[in-house]
Amino acid sequence: TTGLLAAVTAAVQSLWLDDPGHYPIAFLAAWAVTAVASAALIGAEMIARTRRHHGGLADAMLINAVEQALPAGVAGVAIALVLIQFAPETLWMLPGLWQVLVGLGIFASVRSLPRAVVWAGAWYVAAGVVVLALSSQTQTLSPWAMGVPFVIGQLLLAAILHFAFGGSDGEFTD
Repeated sequence: TTGLLAAVTAAVQSLWLDDPGHYPIAFLAAWAVTAVASAALIGAEMIARTRRHHGGLADAMLINAVEQALPAGVAGVAIALVLIQFAPETLWMLPGLWQVLVGLGIFASVRSLPRAVVWAGAWYVAAGVVVLALSSQTQTLSPWAMGVPFVIGQLLLAAILHFAFGGSDGEFTD
C-alpha cells in the first residue's frame, strides 16, 4: 500500500505540477503527506502484528523498533527545514538525501526485523546516491526521482517481510 501511495503521489505531481522546482513547497508537502500516511499505515500494522503475536511484550517491542528508526526520520525533517529556510536552491537534493536516510533507518532497525531487510536498506542507500548523481545534472525536483525508488523499495520490503513471516500465517522463518 505504501508503494502504491508513492506511485500515486509521483503520478499526480507529474500531471499537475508542470515544474516542481517552481512549487517546491507543494512538491515537498505532497511527499510529507505521503510519508505521514505511510507511517500511519505501517504503525497500525506494527501494532496489530505485535499485539497478535507477542502479547505482553508488544509495547516494548514497538518502542524499541521506533527508537531505532526515529533518528533517521528526524534528520530528514531537520534537513528539509534547513534547506527550505536557508538554501532553497539546493532542494533538488532532498529526494536523494531522504532515500539515503530511509536506508539508514532500515539498517538501524535490523535488530527488530528479519535480517533480509538489509537488502531494502542497501536499495534505498544506492537509489539515493544515484538520484543525487542524476539530479545534480539538472538540479531540479522530479516526482519520479522520488516515486520510483520508493515504489521499488516498499515493494521489496513488503516481499521480504511477507516471506520472512511465512506469508499470511505470521510465523517468523528467518
